[in-house]
Amino acid sequence: MKSIIITGASSGIGRATAEEFLNAGWRVGLIARRQDRLQEIAQNWHNAVPMSGDVTDAVAMETAFADFVGQAGRLDVLFNNAGLFGDAGPIDEIDLEAFDQVINVNIRGMFICARLAFAHMRRQSPQGGRIINNGSLSAHNPRPGSICYTTSKHAITGMTRSLSLDGRPFDIACGQIDIGNAQTELVDELNARILAKSPDAELMPMMDVQDAARSVKHMADLPPEANVQFMTVMATKMPYIGRG
Repeated sequence: MKSIIITGASSGIGRATAEEFLNAGWRVGLIARRQDRLQEIAQNWHNAVPMSGDVTDAVAMETAFADFVGQAGRLDVLFNNAGLFGDAGPIDEIDLEAFDQVINVNIRGMFICARLAFAHMRRQSPQGGRIINNGSLSAHNPRPGSICYTTSKHAITGMTRSLSLDGRPFDIACGQIDIGNAQTELVDELNARILAKSPDAELMPMMDVQDAARSVKHMADLPPEANVQFMTVMATKMPYIGRG
């Protein structure tokens, strides 16, 4: 049975992706802060392993990864997904504490999990594995008022490239999926902010979150000698090309 750890697995893209892999028969480690949400998922699949924890807590993550690998025997894939959008607005209206929170989760948290996955994949036999980072369209073209989130996601692109390069000698592949406007709680929250400012605003086109989950599954299913380095999957008519 192949194995994957998914962070941010309690809702949104993380939950949809977890269910995609669970249905395919993978052993899936579910990491998120909301234990009740994880247990809700786990009660429906014998191959789900709920592991409550905060990705910014390095000690908790080390324990979670070690426990999962102890059960599964190895770690084939990490979907490094946990993240938050944070406060929106021009830079002079953003509190430093709000910026620090986004950076802590979206960069430090993803670094911690990638570091642990890399260590297990490097030392297991047979050696190797795959790390899939959840980037964003904002890793390339920002939304207005998204300086915290956009800064963090540009950093993830650098992390992906570095992991790809450093993982080559150990058969560790790394790719990034940039997802645009999947119907999730996070996007619903952004839309609520837009409507609060302008009730007549036209909301952007959406795609089913399951389309994002299937895209992650495609990346994970590739043989070791193949890798999707960067994938963009988005609602077809959203203003990504040329937005700004």
